[in-house]
Amino acid sequence: MRRAFRAGCEVRNTIARKGTLVKTFTPKPADLTHDWYIIDATNVVLGRLATQAAVLLRGKNKATYAPHADSGNHVIIINAAKIALTGNKTGKLLYTHSGRPGGLRGDSYADLLKRNPDRIVLSAVKGMLPKNRLSKVQLDRLHIFAGAEHTHTPQKPQVFEIDQVSQQVK
Repeated sequence: MRRAFRAGCEVRNTIARKGTLVKTFTPKPADLTHDWYIIDATNVVLGRLATQAAVLLRGKNKATYAPHADSGNHVIIINAAKIALTGNKTGKLLYTHSGRPGGLRGDSYADLLKRNPDRIVLSAVKGMLPKNRLSKVQLDRLHIFAGAEHTHTPQKPQVFEIDQVSQQVK
């Protein structure tokens, strides 16, 4: 392996690629801001909603994105009870385990859509985030509400539009 830097020189935040030094960007704590976004989930397909929410939670929509830094945003999802499920997902089961022997529990998406629609959205967004310690911090910034009212109006969230609605609703 060829070394792109001389011995004795101290170089930080660089990567040696093909014999040249490439500087990498590392955001400072002052560069990290946590904006607020609101998403209306009415007639939006679950997977499309989950991917857009995961991108906002990770902060990939910002120019200062770094995978190791917490530059994510707060995301408010309203009308989670009006989400669109495609295919035969209403008969599909969402499993949870209590941690005790025999504690496996499966609830169908149709029942959860009536009783607890935020659990469906939470599990979908959690599956889109990376499996590391940072994802717990980013998932804590997700706020899901079954209805149209939410408690975060003082934060003045920006509206984030998802243009692709379900084809089944049209």
